[in-house]
Amino acid sequence: MSTLNIQTGVATTVTLSRPEVRNAFNDEVITELTQAFTTLGQDPQVRAIVLAAEGPAFCAGADLNWMLRMADYTHAENLADAGQLAEMLRVIYTCPKPTLARIQGDVYAGGLGLVAACDMAVSVDTAGFCLSEVKLGLIPATISPYVIRAMGARAAHRYFLTAERFDAAEALRIGFVHAVVSADQLDTKVAELTQSLLNASPNAVKACKTLLHEVAGQDIDAALIARTVAGIADIRASDEGREGVSSFLAKRKPSWLS
Repeated sequence: MSTLNIQTGVATTVTLSRPEVRNAFNDEVITELTQAFTTLGQDPQVRAIVLAAEGPAFCAGADLNWMLRMADYTHAENLADAGQLAEMLRVIYTCPKPTLARIQGDVYAGGLGLVAACDMAVSVDTAGFCLSEVKLGLIPATISPYVIRAMGARAAHRYFLTAERFDAAEALRIGFVHAVVSADQLDTKVAELTQSLLNASPNAVKACKTLLHEVAGQDIDAALIARTVAGIADIRASDEGREGVSSFLAKRKPSWLS
């Protein structure tokens, strides 16, 4: 039985569907999410991907039964297993299509990695967040590159080390989520952001994701400036770049909206 429910379309929704275990992930979920985002990322019909979940929690992190099995793994087996989780996060983070996390409930531990790997996140105002690993004698190692980028190093110093639960308002304050709304407004806000993505040039959105990954956290040196100069020159000369400018000047819709 699949751990995901996928509603395909121009804006595709990938829904975690293990509400009985608060959508905790195991090796099966990791494999299915990796495959889903790989396939959707390459599908020319898909313009945006929403990551959602069923039930009261968005994701409680790693499945405890799976973690108990891993306790008996050899070091080599643990490395391989952690490598699969790292690959899933990498695939979501580098997906060529824009991604949005729709957070309808609590997010714990590795679940924060899923949210952080997405380009943007909208949360219901009742959701709670917690990087609980140190309480279990663990560390949030695999998710750390994404979570630290999403909330910033200073906030990460606090919440990695204390394992405090924080609310959606705090998640918004530290920049971990981009919007907080009431439950009855969640789908409206997700649709609003998704429509903004669909209104944009598909090629420009893909190029922007590459730009973000190349520029964030880098020294502003000659090499970085040269990459940005090449980036704008390339996009200006592209078919969609020329179409976007000419349609704007002609006061008509660009071809990707017609």
